[in-house]
Amino acid sequence: MFEQLPSPESLARADDAAVVSAIEAFGRAENSAAAARLAAVAELMARRLFDDDDERDKWACDGWDSVAAEVAAALGLSHRRASGQMHLAHALRTRLPRTAAKLAAGAISLRTAATIAWRTKLVETSEALATIDAELAARAAGWGPLSDSRLDTSIDAVLDEHDPDAKLEYHVGARARDIQFGKPDDTTGTTSVFGSLTSPDATLFDRRIRAMIANICSDDPRTVGQRRSDAVGLLLSGADRLACRCGKSDCGGAGTDDRAGTVVIHVVAEERAVRQASTAMTRPARTPSNQAAPTETEAAPTESGEPDTGRRPAAVLQGGRVVPAPLLAELIATGATLRPLRAPDQAAEPRYRPSAKLAAFIRARDLTCRFPGCNAPAERCDIEHTIPYQRGGPTHPSNLACLCRKHHLLKTFWTEWAETQHPDASITWTTPTGKTYTTYPGSRAVFPNWDTSTAALPPAAKPAASDADRGLQMPKRKRTRRAEQAQRIKSERARNGSG
Repeated sequence: MFEQLPSPESLARADDAAVVSAIEAFGRAENSAAAARLAAVAELMARRLFDDDDERDKWACDGWDSVAAEVAAALGLSHRRASGQMHLAHALRTRLPRTAAKLAAGAISLRTAATIAWRTKLVETSEALATIDAELAARAAGWGPLSDSRLDTSIDAVLDEHDPDAKLEYHVGARARDIQFGKPDDTTGTTSVFGSLTSPDATLFDRRIRAMIANICSDDPRTVGQRRSDAVGLLLSGADRLACRCGKSDCGGAGTDDRAGTVVIHVVAEERAVRQASTAMTRPARTPSNQAAPTETEAAPTESGEPDTGRRPAAVLQGGRVVPAPLLAELIATGATLRPLRAPDQAAEPRYRPSAKLAAFIRARDLTCRFPGCNAPAERCDIEHTIPYQRGGPTHPSNLACLCRKHHLLKTFWTEWAETQHPDASITWTTPTGKTYTTYPGSRAVFPNWDTSTAALPPAAKPAASDADRGLQMPKRKRTRRAEQAQRIKSERARNGSG
């Protein structure tokens, strides 16, 4: 299925031309592997979805979500990225078979195939789609490297010829606008923000930032870029004034930035890290120019008598992002509230909802949603009972874990999924096909000396007969996912045609 690829040893003996040829061969193999992976995803979808009589299609966590969860677990992806793979896999299998064949042969890249699938999503008739697929597959193999804009233009040229109403116009781009936080290559302690706004909103945003930094004097130590970044942070917290940091009492730009009291963020740190950060810099006087967003820092306990290795212990946000020692010191120096994190009681709590003390421990231990591949921050997750409370599951750390709302619904209502929590806080997930995946609390990686093990629990009771009706409690959609998508396509084509 795949061409023979050179080994690292043979590459070390090859000339430059042979090395470049090897890179091309690896690229073709990567595209072929992507095509095979997407074909497998499409096959799983065909077996699990598209049953018109499945009442679960109107569940808030529907069959698509169940399959996306299984794909996410198998590939180590987030739920959103797995869903994106499913959209592409389904399009290549059912709408664009010739484009899929070119991808499988390594003749076009995954990026090209994905762009074709996206930009042809409004084509409705099978005749037009077959013609467009055949023509794009033939042309794309000879396009060579193209920029994003040239690739879009090349695809649109074919659409304009065969189905003009299927072209993605302005309003489609506007509907796809979004703001995202974080990229894999972010520098520690910072998070990238990227996305799109409508042009008028972007203009207003830029003018607002310019106005906020206009009163900063020339002695402020920050660069213009840093000032703009701080101004955006202020706007996101609900404040609208950026204070100058020159430190001069007579500066016209001095004053409060109003972040204090607007938002609380949680940082989990080892006790040693807090001590080191507290002594790393002298705490300045609490003047308006150095106020910051309030932070609650929870100190994770460590083993007694642990030798000091000289390594700076980690601190993390709930969600897993690392807070470097200088930033932790700055947070403490500017007034963060320090709160020790206490181990929970060994006895179960006599209620369904965990106490604030127990909830703080669970969120600090887990840091993120405990479903495979999900990185939703613990502070935005539900604290759920692994063994349902209604079946005798105790409100105890060995039976509690953080799950985002989507995976909480999946675990609660999709009986094909099973979850087992162990005393060391690891969780084994069993998929509808019987595959098992084990996740560990996020604190295990950053706080290896923090023992979060808790008592073992008795096995779960057998489901009650009433459990068969649990789907009646699932939040419902007004329309199925397929009906919603069909309506969106119909609306977009109507707007294109009215232009």
